[in-house]
Amino acid sequence: MQQSLVFKVLDVLSDGKFHSGESIAKTFDISRVSIWNAIKKAEEFGVEIYSVRGRGYKLIQPITLLKKSSIQQVMGEIHHWFNVEIFDVMESTNSYLMEKASSDHPHASVAATHIQTKGRGRRGRSWQSALGESLTFSLLWRFNGGASTLSGLSLAVGIALIRSFHRFGVIGAQLKWPNDVLIQDQNQYKKLAGILIELQGDMEGQSSAVIGIGINLKLSKKSLSHIDQPATDLTSVSVEEINPNELLGQILKDLADVLGQFYTSKFSSLKEEWMTYHVYQHQTVTLSLGDGRSVTGLAQGVTQDGALMIETPSNGIETFSSGEITLRKA
Repeated sequence: MQQSLVFKVLDVLSDGKFHSGESIAKTFDISRVSIWNAIKKAEEFGVEIYSVRGRGYKLIQPITLLKKSSIQQVMGEIHHWFNVEIFDVMESTNSYLMEKASSDHPHASVAATHIQTKGRGRRGRSWQSALGESLTFSLLWRFNGGASTLSGLSLAVGIALIRSFHRFGVIGAQLKWPNDVLIQDQNQYKKLAGILIELQGDMEGQSSAVIGIGINLKLSKKSLSHIDQPATDLTSVSVEEINPNELLGQILKDLADVLGQFYTSKFSSLKEEWMTYHVYQHQTVTLSLGDGRSVTGLAQGVTQDGALMIETPSNGIETFSSGEITLRKA
């Protein structure tokens, strides 16, 4: 079974209406058995499809598949800066670009996928990615400075996401240090999006960053049950339905602006904007460190290079860099 046929069939079904196996087979000039096999393969990927005798096949929920041309149209004149690749299924967009980063793969390469089978988050967590439920993509960005100059990069990426969400009317989105987007839903802060940055290169020479982003679009109850923290999606918090092609195109535009500013003047030039989105500013938080210790105090913002500042009764203000640290409102 060719994987491309599976997604051609899913594209036909994306409107959420019934389509007979015969009509789909005629569309692609193939047998109905081939269509049946494609449906079964889609179900192996976790896609839920109704099959009703006499009516045909129907997706449980309409979906919008990613289209390179639609993304580029939103990006406008800058679309030629980016090398955009759309995949049907892959294990991890970050892993794909990390492999490419050591070669001459173009700067500003984007890998997006409809289904990600082994998506990764921080601290070894997995990122759930079923068809139509998440927008998962990664961006390869090369820097002349070494990895030591990239402090605060995940915070800068968070700013780009917030700008994009605000443009689509999701004005309640805020940032949790160092790499999550939260929003209040049903009187509780829940995760809307996450960032995973992996670096490659010398500490002082040239370096490459692979910026992985996962955004919850429309989570099923099944997917929510597999997430180990409070989570929500854009469908639940936005007034109007957001087209993932338009969202991805806008995010890439905002990333180009923010990363350009970060390249020339580092995180310090973005610090004040980040602070306006800080969800736990001046609130009591508990940080769990990788060595088993925990620190409780008032969150007092971030330093010029993006380290979190916590004020404790015993030690005053302490700073903590990214790493094996979790942040919870106390």
